[in-house]
Amino acid sequence: MDVPDRMTAAYIEATGGVKNIRIGELPVPEPGATEVLVRMEASEVNHVDLFVRSGAFPTPMPFPFVIGRDLVGTVVAVGEAVEAFSPGDRVWSNSLGHGGRQGAFAEYVTAPAARAYPLPEGIDPAEAAPVLHAAGTAYIGLVREARLRPGETIVVRSASGAVGTAIVQLAAAMGAHVIAGASTGDEQWVADCGAADVLAKHTDDFCERVEHAAPHGVDVWWDPSGDDDFDRSVPLLAHGARIIAMAGMQATPRLPLGQLYTRDASVLGFAISNASAADLAEAAQAINQMLATGRLRGRTGATFHLAEAAEAHRALEDGGVRGRILILP
Repeated sequence: MDVPDRMTAAYIEATGGVKNIRIGELPVPEPGATEVLVRMEASEVNHVDLFVRSGAFPTPMPFPFVIGRDLVGTVVAVGEAVEAFSPGDRVWSNSLGHGGRQGAFAEYVTAPAARAYPLPEGIDPAEAAPVLHAAGTAYIGLVREARLRPGETIVVRSASGAVGTAIVQLAAAMGAHVIAGASTGDEQWVADCGAADVLAKHTDDFCERVEHAAPHGVDVWWDPSGDDDFDRSVPLLAHGARIIAMAGMQATPRLPLGQLYTRDASVLGFAISNASAADLAEAAQAINQMLATGRLRGRTGATFHLAEAAEAHRALEDGGVRGRILILP
């Protein structure tokens, strides 16, 4: 495949605000021995992208640093040691733009072959991109951290967003009883994702309604918004329950320790950015299976092009977009 020498990219030369995002030409990168070069067809904006760009989540980043986490596209070249992919293959990745790896907001992107996965046949890149990061987070949280088992009860306190939606979809597919909190207007969407009980998220009696829906206690409690109220949630936990924490960088909630340890319960924190290539590859198998069968779906709330990367970051920071923010070349 013909590959140009230069490409358009969205990048930063120092961490900071949205104003630091630059749109310009950079050399098309050469894939290393264990890398693939991919022509980007779709990406998205995640909250972690804001943290990396601003410097709130410190990580090695060689400047100029291309921003963006998720990638869907077509392989155009492979490194000499790569055997799993060939030019023309459709692939995706959800762990770029971190740990020294350049990001996805460019016309051409290098990705480690160990962090690239085949895109199932017939899947539209614009449909896949909005779910990749969220679904990876959901899988690692449910499988590696929560060790969710069929028949257990999980509460997804904020189920309307991308991560909450993915948690509901994966937990339901794993055979769990899902109690989900939905924002106004999202009740049917959350139910369609697999929630057995859908409760209004913002009501004062949310926890009382959970207690009614789960009289024998909750096995897993996960609020992907990071707005944890342990004083109210811990008393609802079953013996051996797990609370998952993966959001709320500045949150400092009070923890009723006595009620936690007497239930043999635990609080487990993780960041998908720290996931190993093996963790992500395992998650990718489940993600691909659910994509191929139509059981993993997301919502796109806004679409921007690569040259509008700063506007896309600003839209996520400002809030108000219902659904994922899609990035197209």
